[in-house]
Amino acid sequence: MRAKRYCKRISISVEYACSVKEKRWVEFKGEVDSTSIPVEWICWLNGQRKVAPSPEEMAMLEARRQRVKENVALLKKEEEERKAREGSSRKITTMGKGDGPDLKSFIQQLPVASEGDKSGEASEATSNKQKEKEVADQAKHEPESAEPTGSGASFRPGTWQPPS
Repeated sequence: MRAKRYCKRISISVEYACSVKEKRWVEFKGEVDSTSIPVEWICWLNGQRKVAPSPEEMAMLEARRQRVKENVALLKKEEEERKAREGSSRKITTMGKGDGPDLKSFIQQLPVASEGDKSGEASEATSNKQKEKEVADQAKHEPESAEPTGSGASFRPGTWQPPS
């Protein structure tokens, strides 16, 4: 905060019904680093605060931020210690790029195709095509209405247009 100077200028315009404009800005000393501006000053610069933050307020908020940082560091340390304790008693497996998911156990959970089906995938694809044809046929036979109709399998997002 010592490396910056916060400024404001009030201009009164008699031409436009005595309007008062206030311009706020920050002047950097040395290298310009806008990320170093505290949130309270950013709020004041943007007009979200009417009064600039006081030095006492800034000191109190800085102390609070420091306590939060210390608490975060303490929580991270406790989490690492807990993981280290659990890690010794529990085996953790990780998958690298070369490892893939266990597909055999997944495939065993899938329902088996009935005897009449020659191929589960082929029958599924043809049944989907049949459903699409049925929906299209229904749409041709039904009169055009002002209200959208249908739900479930016949619903197709973006297809209904209001009558013109």
